[in-house]
Amino acid sequence: MSKIILEFDGMEEADEAKNALDGSKWKAVVWALDQKLRATTKYGASAISKSDASEIEQEIAEKYRETIREIVQRYSLNLD
Repeated sequence: MSKIILEFDGMEEADEAKNALDGSKWKAVVWALDQKLRATTKYGASAISKSDASEIEQEIAEKYRETIREIVQRYSLNLD
C-alpha cells in the first residue's frame, strides 16, 4: 500500500494543512451540488419550490452543471 506524507511547519501553514485534508470533503460538496442540479434537469425537480421546475429553471440548472464540469476538467479533477 502506498503512503503519502504531507508536512507543514508551524501555525502559519495551518490553513494549507486544513485545505489539503479537506479535499475529499470539497469533492463531496461539488458532487452533491451536481446531483441536485441533475435532479432538476433529469426529473424536473425544482430546487427553489415544491412544484415542478420550470423550463427556464431546467435550462439554468443544465448550464450550471456544464460550468461545474468545465471547472472540474480545467483543474484536471473528476467527480467519479
